[in-house]
Amino acid sequence: MNLATLISLSLKASILFIVFGLGLHVTVEDVTYLFRRPARLLKSLLSMNGAMPLFALALVLAFKGLHPAVKVALVSLALAPIPPILPRKALKAWGKSSYAFGLIVVEGLFSIAFIPLAMVLLERAFQIPLQMSPSVVAKLVLAAVIAPLAAGIAVHRLAPEFAERLAKPVSLVAMLLLVISVLPVFFAARHAIASLIGNGTLIAIAGFVLAGLAFGHVLGGPDPEDRASLGLSTASRHPGVALAIADANFPQQKKLIFAALLLYLIVNALVTIPYLKWMKRRASGIGTAVPS
Repeated sequence: MNLATLISLSLKASILFIVFGLGLHVTVEDVTYLFRRPARLLKSLLSMNGAMPLFALALVLAFKGLHPAVKVALVSLALAPIPPILPRKALKAWGKSSYAFGLIVVEGLFSIAFIPLAMVLLERAFQIPLQMSPSVVAKLVLAAVIAPLAAGIAVHRLAPEFAERLAKPVSLVAMLLLVISVLPVFFAARHAIASLIGNGTLIAIAGFVLAGLAFGHVLGGPDPEDRASLGLSTASRHPGVALAIADANFPQQKKLIFAALLLYLIVNALVTIPYLKWMKRRASGIGTAVPS
C-alpha cells in the first residue's frame, strides 16, 4: 500500500468519524426539522439548488479568462451538497443544530435526483456530453453522510450519556486524521494550485463564496442563526462530491480540478471568517445567546 492510498484512506476515515461524531449530538427531530417546515425547506432549496448554480454558470461565462479546470470546479461545487464538516461550524458558532442538520440531510437526499437532472440540463444547454447517474450520487451521499450520521443518531438515541462521553474522543480522532491526510495533499498540490492563480481566479472564487453567503442570508429568514447556517451552506459545498462530478465528465483535467477545489477551500475559509464574526456580533446585539 503506497502513501497516496494511505492518505486517501485516512481522509475517508476522518470524514466518517466527523459525521459519526456529529450524529452523537443529534436527534431525529433535528434531522427532520426542515421536512416539518415546507416553506423554509423550499427557500433553502431555492438558495442552494436554484440561485447558486445559476450564479456559478453566470460567473464562469463572465470570467472568460478563467482556466477550464476552475470553471468546472465552480459549477461542480454549485451542484454538490453540504460538506460534512459544516454543521460543526454552526454548532461552534451558535450552539444550535436543528436547522444546520436539517440542511445537511435534505441537501444530501435532494442531490441524488438534482445532480443527474442538472447534468441533463447542462448537456442540452451547452451541447457537451455530461453524465452522473443517480446510483453513483446515492452511493456517495449514503456512504459519506447518511450512514455515519444515522449511526451516530442511533447511539445517541439508545445511550445518550455514552454518546456524550464518546463524542469528544471521536472528534479528536477525526481532526487528527483530517490534519494528517489534508496537509500532505495541499503540499503535493501546491504547484498546481499556484498555476491556477491569475486571470481573475481568486476574484471569481471569492465572488462565488460571497454570492452563496448573500443568497443564504437573504433567504434564511429573520433568525440570524438560520441566516448564517443557510449562508454558510450555500457558499460551502462538498469538495468530494464536486470532484466526483468533475471526474466523471472531465477525467483528463482531474489534477487541475482537484487543485482548483483545494484553492476554493482556502478562499472559502478566509471569506467566511468575517461573515461569521459579523453575524455573531449582530446576534449578540439583538439579545441572541451566542457562546463566546
